Amino acid sequence: MLLPRCYEILATFGPFEKQALQVDDAIWAAEKAVSKAESEWKQAIKLMEELKLKPQLLSFKAWLWASATVSSRTMHISWDEAGCLCPVGDLFNYAAPGEGEESNIGIEDVEGWMPAPCLPKGDTTDVLDSEKFNAHLHRLTDGRFEEDVNSYCFYARNNYKRGEQVLLSYGTYTNLELLEHYGFLLNENPNDKVFISLEPGMYSCCSWPRESQYVDQNGKPSFSLLSALRLWMTPVNQRRSVGHLAYSGHQLSVDNEISVMKWLSNNCLGMLNSLPTSKEEDALLLCAIDKIQDIYTAMELKKVLSDFGGEVCTFLENYDVQCRQRGAKLSLSRKTKLSMQRWKLAIQWRLRYKKTLADCISYCDYTVNCLPNDNVPTGGIK
Repeated sequence: MLLPRCYEILATFGPFEKQALQVDDAIWAAEKAVSKAESEWKQAIKLMEELKLKPQLLSFKAWLWASATVSSRTMHISWDEAGCLCPVGDLFNYAAPGEGEESNIGIEDVEGWMPAPCLPKGDTTDVLDSEKFNAHLHRLTDGRFEEDVNSYCFYARNNYKRGEQVLLSYGTYTNLELLEHYGFLLNENPNDKVFISLEPGMYSCCSWPRESQYVDQNGKPSFSLLSALRLWMTPVNQRRSVGHLAYSGHQLSVDNEISVMKWLSNNCLGMLNSLPTSKEEDALLLCAIDKIQDIYTAMELKKVLSDFGGEVCTFLENYDVQCRQRGAKLSLSRKTKLSMQRWKLAIQWRLRYKKTLADCISYCDYTVNCLPNDNVPTGGIK
């Protein structure tokens, strides 16, 4: 009775909301989530019919609701991949693990992940074994089933006072992953990242996995991204001699660092320019959505359309929102309101994405200006 009547996970996104994400990787993730849900429903429909479930429970809409419940409300248990529903346990809101906690197991643990061929001779670096790795994972979540007491136990990281909200960590998730599995995102998420695609030749000169090439939420490039770029900007005949420095996180030279920052800044700028709207336009669009939700008359709707137009008009046309009035009031259907909430989440996600890219450009400018070289151009990268 207390479960939500609807969810906003990616699998519930319609064509309009998926396109509103704008970024190809995010659109692909949403399409994959929808396709996966449809495939699982088709595989299960025969069994559900054999179980003689009520007709209303056989629909894709009902399946999507149940699937979203499992995805967003269940607790992890070792003996069943579906997890379990735990009374009270699913009431806690999410708190992302801090950056320091994530670094215990992430790709940024340089000594645990540094490619062996690039280590200086004489170095002995232990790779994290599976037992130690799993121990770190446990510390990134605040609840688990304890077999010795046969109970699901939750652990508070802070000393909470009466009346304060208790927040629990479900693990490390990017905002897109939170949206996919739980139907929400965080404005400040230390585990969020924007992945940077390198040129094909760049991957051949380093051993870092592609998923480690990213910019974090604050605009700072990852250790492995900087390492790969520094090595790529080095002449081929010198890479072997400086490889151990690049993999240790050291700057190789002032000129090399300028080249790295210039490439990264231009790449981020290109990614921003390839998107249909700017972060400033997205911020205004969020304001427009809030206004639409508070609109009561057709005249008010007409004013919002004249002020914002574009994507707002497309949404209203897509959901056939016309100037229907009950007396002097405008009526939005429940379906339209739910879609508007998903649309808003898509805009919030892409706005956070664009802010990260913009922050990375600022980071590159700042880094160049701080380099100890009189030849560095004033004002950063041009």
